[in-house]
Amino acid sequence: MKHGTRQLALDLRHHPAMGREDFLVSSSNAEAAAWIDRWPDWPGPALVLVGPPGSGKSHLGQVWRTRSQARVFEADAVPGLGESGSGSVIIEDADRQASDTAVLHLYNAIIENGGHVLVTARQPPARWAGRLPDLVSRLAAAPTASIGSPDEALISAIVVKMLADLHLDIADNVLTYLVTRMELSFAAAERLVAEINRAALAARRGVTLSVVREALERHPPEPE
Repeated sequence: MKHGTRQLALDLRHHPAMGREDFLVSSSNAEAAAWIDRWPDWPGPALVLVGPPGSGKSHLGQVWRTRSQARVFEADAVPGLGESGSGSVIIEDADRQASDTAVLHLYNAIIENGGHVLVTARQPPARWAGRLPDLVSRLAAAPTASIGSPDEALISAIVVKMLADLHLDIADNVLTYLVTRMELSFAAAERLVAEINRAALAARRGVTLSVVREALERHPPEPE
């Protein structure tokens, strides 16, 4: 159905590929991937996975969840003591303000019952200000695997993967144009791919140079 001369863009939902084989390994995230691959041969029952937003923490968490059958909780939605403390769990975004007492009780219950805990955060526990000391000390004692800032090669691979998840292809020259002009961050890649998808759907065309230029105009790099 047409509305004037403009075609409406369809917001088609997609399911990003989240298997271990879909996780792109580079020097910035190889340590974190190796820790996930190493489970259950961890030196202790817990691991803290640290990285910037959109860096792949949730992807690695999903890989670990599939292997460990872990339950997943946002740090601000951890269940109370009435919930079971058995099995293994993932606690997402634990450095955000949360119910520290509930998180600590869940952590202790899982450990006491022989389970494992994967904690994701943007900053290591030692940098969490104003938080429950007992929780911080326990998590700070656990191994920390860090995901660093990406380089052009990794961002290029991530953009290609995100577009492929949306059933979109990008030519090499268009990809080079995009990556050499965008902010080299995972969050920027997510924003730009979403904008490219929107623009491509609205224009009823593929990922052309003009579509990429439009996306960059809407989401320019942050000034240094």
